Amino acid sequence: MTDIRNIRISEFTYDLPDERIAKYPLPERDHSNLLVWEKGNIKKDLFKNISDYLPTDSMLVFNNTRVIHARLFFRKETGARIEVFCLEPVLPSDYQIAFQQYEKAIWKCMVGNAKKWKDEILVLKFQINGNSVELKAEKADNENNSFLIEFSWTSGFTFAEIIEKAGVLPIPPYLHRKTEPADEEAYQTVYAKADGSVAAPTAGLHFTEKLLATLSKKNTALRDITLHVGAGTFQPVKSETIDGHTMHNETVVVPKQFIEELASTSRKIIAVGTTSVRSLESLYWLGLKLNDQEISPENLDIQQWEPYENEATIDVPKALHNIIDFLNRHKLESFRFSTRIIILPGYKFKLIEGMVTNFHQPQSTLLLLIGAFIGNDWKKVYDFALRNNFRFLSYGDSNLYLK
Repeated sequence: MTDIRNIRISEFTYDLPDERIAKYPLPERDHSNLLVWEKGNIKKDLFKNISDYLPTDSMLVFNNTRVIHARLFFRKETGARIEVFCLEPVLPSDYQIAFQQYEKAIWKCMVGNAKKWKDEILVLKFQINGNSVELKAEKADNENNSFLIEFSWTSGFTFAEIIEKAGVLPIPPYLHRKTEPADEEAYQTVYAKADGSVAAPTAGLHFTEKLLATLSKKNTALRDITLHVGAGTFQPVKSETIDGHTMHNETVVVPKQFIEELASTSRKIIAVGTTSVRSLESLYWLGLKLNDQEISPENLDIQQWEPYENEATIDVPKALHNIIDFLNRHKLESFRFSTRIIILPGYKFKLIEGMVTNFHQPQSTLLLLIGAFIGNDWKKVYDFALRNNFRFLSYGDSNLYLK
């Protein structure tokens, strides 16, 4: 544990020229480059051919979250512009219920130009289908580097409708450009359906409906879970060692039926994206926690260091059956929890045998996760990609890592 906490982030960096960051997606999603790493061997292909490399009887696990129009821009009477960036619902805290609220909701938000916003109520006026709407924002409380904001609006529309019309789709800050109309489609996966993310699960951006159909015909199981990606995914590690970094909290929802399938499947589980990796691996540690204690459905969470502070004393099927038993006791059809799990070199993966992912920023927790899965070969992979004209980050090219 001590050695893991002392990992130096400076060991997980590389030179990423700005011109190698993909500022826009390719016209065709599945025509991006694909780097395949398997047991130390590296190969270049096109993403549309990914089915040629997946193990027989694979199960691809997708994150079906949808990016919301999280950025709201208000103008004070003085002319000052205040940006309110919605992070997660607080009252009510359930995403699905929060988006169906009429008239009022409280969200945890980041605020741009916060010093210019004292205690006054901000008002944003717009129209939905010809109907005039007023959205009001009032500071309810401070919370570390964020604020609790109470939104209220004229009745007749849900918060989902309000934010979809009034807000702006957030694209990654490192693109250094404004959101454009084409991003509305390009920055969503074709299977996105659960509103809640402020960043896309970008590994999934390469899939098309046609490719998904091809995978199904080849007996690849396609399954969905949900992790609402938070703004913390772009948070750089500023401490010298990883011990000084605090992971962000994210909400995960997994259907009971899927957990039952996981508990009995012989398929090789391939996670699509690091969000799916973190969700699936968190299931094991929650199942371990449920092995010897009863936890209320409201207190299900995995903290950052739990996988390193607890011994893995049960196997994966037992952990998953513990979750199933918990859901049956509480008469729940889905497993909802929060996770701060950080996956570092030295971590022993429990559920996944492969992952699809993009190229990540230097000195990021996502690059550490890749290092946990393929060891020091991450350096070979990134060197190969830089030498062979791969495009980097959210709109860039992809990797398939197979144990």
